[in-house]
Formats: sequence, C-alpha cells, structure tokens
Amino acid sequence: MVPLNNEQILQVRDERKEQIMRAALKVFAERGIEGSKISMIAAEAGVSQGLFYHYFKSKDEAVITLVQIALEASYSATKSLQDMPISSLEKIRFLTQSIIEDGGKYYFLLIHQARISEDLPDQIKVFFSQYSMKAYVDLMMPIFEEGQREGVIAAGDLEKLISSYFSILSGVMVVNAGGSSLYTIPEVEMIMRLVTK
Repeated sequence: MVPLNNEQILQVRDERKEQIMRAALKVFAERGIEGSKISMIAAEAGVSQGLFYHYFKSKDEAVITLVQIALEASYSATKSLQDMPISSLEKIRFLTQSIIEDGGKYYFLLIHQARISEDLPDQIKVFFSQYSMKAYVDLMMPIFEEGQREGVIAAGDLEKLISSYFSILSGVMVVNAGGSSLYTIPEVEMIMRLVTK
C-alpha cells in the first residue's frame, strides 16, 4: 500500500471534519443544543468521540462554528435574493423552498434552536446581535414591497407580514424536526398562500 502524501492527508482530515460537522448540525437541529451530546454526534457521524475532540475542543466550539456558518450563509443567501432576475413572488417561493427542503432545513433549525437556547456561549449572542430577526425582515422588505406594488402579496403592515412568514416557517420546521408522522411539512405553495393575495 502506497502511503498518503501531505495533500491527501489534508483532504482526508477536511472530509472527516465535514462529516462530523454535518452530523453535529443534524443532531443540534433535531435535538436542540442543550439536548445534544457529543456521543450522539459521534454516533451520527459514525466516528469515535475521540475523533470529534480531534477537530473540536468542546461541544460549545462545534455549536459556535456551526451557528456562525448557518447565520452567515442564511443572511448571504437571503440578501442575494434581491439581485435574482426573477419576480418578487418567485424570490419568496425560492427562499421558502430553500428553507423547508433538506439542503437548508438543518441550518434553519439550528438557528432557531440557538435563538431559543438559554445557555449560549457569549460569542453566539454576538452573532445574533449582528444577524437579528430584524436584519432578515429588513432584507425581505424590498421584495415584499415590490410584491405589494405588483398586487401579488397580501396587503397590510409588511414588517408584521414578513415576521409572520418567518414565524410560520419556524413553527413548521420545529414541529417536523423530530420526524413525527403526525406533522408534515406543507408544500411550498401552501405556505405561499399565507402571504399572497
């Protein structure tokens, strides 16, 4: 067997770290931050707890890393909607689909879990001051305003409408996080009816 070179070793390390981070994201999102244990993350990733500690000093370090990634990615993605060459309605539909489908749901749930957690590291509190719910509402304001001008978005106070939209998405994702068959994630069009005329 030919030994691995330095580049291959780094690639394996990066892949292992990504594997652990994906597992941690899922566990934190589904079980909450307080309810998650390193043993659960290791089991989800199919690695030993020792390997987890090779990449992260503690559960808090993993949480901080993932919340920062989730907030930066979600803010950037939401901001990029403004430049998409599609209608306001399609922008909202695109965001809705991104949140409720597998690609974005764990990030969205992690952000929600972190927002409702009582004992967060101070660094996460700083992130939430930078990426407040108001910041997301402000990003969506021009899109919803355009939709109202076009006559496709429900009339009324836009700040309340956008806040309600995000609250509904949070509720949908949270009740579905445990995988219960009692609750299903509604289709995108069903959610869209809540904000459209």
